Amino acid sequence: MSIDWEKEVSHRSDELINDLSELVSIDSSRDTEHKTSDFPLGPGPAKALQTFLHFADRDGFKTKNVDNLAGRIELGDSDDAIAILSHVDVVPEGPGWKTNPFEPVIKDGNFYARGASDDKGPGLAAYYAMKIIKELNLPTKKSVQLILGTDEESEWVGINHYMEKEQLPENGFSPDAEFPAINGEKGIVSFKVNFPAPTIGLIKQFNAGIRPNMVPQNADVKIDLTKVEAEDLKAKLNDFLADNKEVQGSITINDDIADVQIIGKGAHAMEPFNGINAATYLAKFLINLNLNDSEALYFSFIADKLHLDFAGKNLSIANKDDVMGSLTVSPNMYEYDDAQANILLNIRYPKGDDGNSLTTKINQALPENVSAVIEGHNQLPHFVSVNDPLVQALVGAYRDHTGDDTEPFTVGGGTYGRILKHGIAYGAMFPGDENVMHQPNEYINIDKLLKSTAIYADAIYRLIK
Repeated sequence: MSIDWEKEVSHRSDELINDLSELVSIDSSRDTEHKTSDFPLGPGPAKALQTFLHFADRDGFKTKNVDNLAGRIELGDSDDAIAILSHVDVVPEGPGWKTNPFEPVIKDGNFYARGASDDKGPGLAAYYAMKIIKELNLPTKKSVQLILGTDEESEWVGINHYMEKEQLPENGFSPDAEFPAINGEKGIVSFKVNFPAPTIGLIKQFNAGIRPNMVPQNADVKIDLTKVEAEDLKAKLNDFLADNKEVQGSITINDDIADVQIIGKGAHAMEPFNGINAATYLAKFLINLNLNDSEALYFSFIADKLHLDFAGKNLSIANKDDVMGSLTVSPNMYEYDDAQANILLNIRYPKGDDGNSLTTKINQALPENVSAVIEGHNQLPHFVSVNDPLVQALVGAYRDHTGDDTEPFTVGGGTYGRILKHGIAYGAMFPGDENVMHQPNEYINIDKLLKSTAIYADAIYRLIK
């Protein structure tokens, strides 16, 4: 039977866009400050999960809500199932948006909203692929389980809870990356670098960063004007900005405090070189001021050891694997005040390292009385051969719809695909697309969203027929 998958998608395109508009209107970023027993991660992630499951209930699928932390949508009754792993949570909106990130806007064929590309748009594309197979009443031997998490952008609480309560299939994919396929993902670990409690002098407070997996676009510092002349500080900032045109900056005077802000460019931590880390630039400015020893220890470390060193050479952790590529370091969160001084490093590492080896190397490279410990969970590298039948089937569907022979590859991003024995990441970005995940003005191109839906429908049917 020959099926025109793209025609089937076009018949449902308005409905898909309407559902996506409803889903992205929910701010589903993790919000544990407002958690309850019913909403363990805050109301937003739970509401997004419930909304997605409601779509499936409407369309006649069997669904299950697992404690408002995860959900499942099922196609078919076979015990032999493939998994599609998506997530309904998003990173915080962050600065720099030209529109309201939770009021979708369509402009020039692009759909703008937080979560449009990561991962509500691709997740709904996979769902509509299942919907097409169901509505065409196609014969199948295997079943499909679309499993939705609610905390992929943070600690994976949702999917971990699901694995405690339910059984995962061994094979499947996550629509949370790029075509033709991501068959390898680097290890992901964050280190909190702790400095001695500061002796406050010129610098009253320094802050930057929203999430461990986001390059900080803004960085802010409060400077004591009883220790430096305001006009001198303004002149030095102007000189710094003239020499570093890739960033912007401002200074605001409030009594005896100068608030200085540097604005760079946000990016996903898996590719820190695509961003402009406002915090390391601000530290580079501050080291030219009259700092005391405590301040100099912290800010000189940032400026000398972290600024523009995406490979971790200054921390003695640089590593490269022929298949998985190079280790990357992204220093993404900073806290400095009279009680604490720390930095959170987000590291994506290839085969050849693990949490223990990285802990040893980093601590050996740190100044005296400074230490680093793993913060959160450490995800080991994951790899599936390009010759694996799953990879071959998915890549084959992609090539038949695009004529593109690009080979599968490895990335530094982390998707739910790595939790499956034979799991990979598969779309919905196309080769050459701008990666706007975790950035302001996130969008997905509507034509490509529809194309990816057709690819998913074809690929899923190849796996289950």
